[in-house]
Amino acid sequence: MGVTAMIPNMTFQQLKDEANSRWGEIWDSNSSRLEIMLLCPRKERKLLELHGDMIDHGQPVMGIFHRPRAEAELLTEQGFDPRAASFQFLNISNADMGPWMQQLVTQEGWLRSTVELAPVPFALDIPNQRPFEKRTILCFRHPSLPPLANYFLPYPIHALVGKAFVSLPRRQAAELARQQAEILGVGLAKPEPEIVEVPVVEPVVEVEPVAIAVEDSFVAEMIPEEVENVALPKQEEDNITPAPSPQETPNVVEESIPLPTGDPEVDNTSPIEREFRSLIQELLDAGVDPSDMMTDPRLEEITERALAQNFETWPVFMQMVS
Repeated sequence: MGVTAMIPNMTFQQLKDEANSRWGEIWDSNSSRLEIMLLCPRKERKLLELHGDMIDHGQPVMGIFHRPRAEAELLTEQGFDPRAASFQFLNISNADMGPWMQQLVTQEGWLRSTVELAPVPFALDIPNQRPFEKRTILCFRHPSLPPLANYFLPYPIHALVGKAFVSLPRRQAAELARQQAEILGVGLAKPEPEIVEVPVVEPVVEVEPVAIAVEDSFVAEMIPEEVENVALPKQEEDNITPAPSPQETPNVVEESIPLPTGDPEVDNTSPIEREFRSLIQELLDAGVDPSDMMTDPRLEEITERALAQNFETWPVFMQMVS
């Protein structure tokens, strides 16, 4: 499970620049990361903010929400009500994307597509807007929301400013907090000397042990709950088989072991699944990054046909690229 923290007035670029100093060994600068977009009903935004608290992941997951203002009319023109949804951008490691999205896709029916990100037209006259090249991004949306083809931003994703919701791996976060408390002395009470008298001994020696109380509630809350001890089952005497005496020779029953018939295993996968797996393997062999596969038109075409045949491609995709 993760631990979510809110950091105000941040950008993805700032978070990545400060990652080593903020999270130390938790952050792996060599981990491949990608950016995805999530669309949820506005009333469920709080659940999305704390989604990482329920997910077991290995690297920090950074999320920033964007609220369209002047550019909201560009969404309305597409038949999408901007007031009905919250728009979140995630910066996440490739390995964590599967666990992060699994519950939303398999249990809540979230749908996967792609969205083209484009700069807001200068005619809208948004202050300090910055031009950037159009790009296609992977998008997951709640099933109650309609599809969205284009989304407009005043700045590129890495420069969006807002409240950053960062989910840290719980166990690693707890250890990091403990180390910082030890280094900085945070939450450590001043030692209180205690005098213990030793009677009937000459000379009388006074011993002053020092007791240090750790009162760092922050660290305590982040440490996972202690696992309860499980009692071993009692051995029932009635079921114990006595060992044979030296004079007794146990009977040996010879049984023939059937040899394998050599019949080939039956492939129960559907034609669309075999076609999908073949394409993913072809892209992997060609060295295509998983995040770039989503923009391949062949993959989009197969995915559409798979959905029509009630075959969910996402679990198979994550299994092959993880």
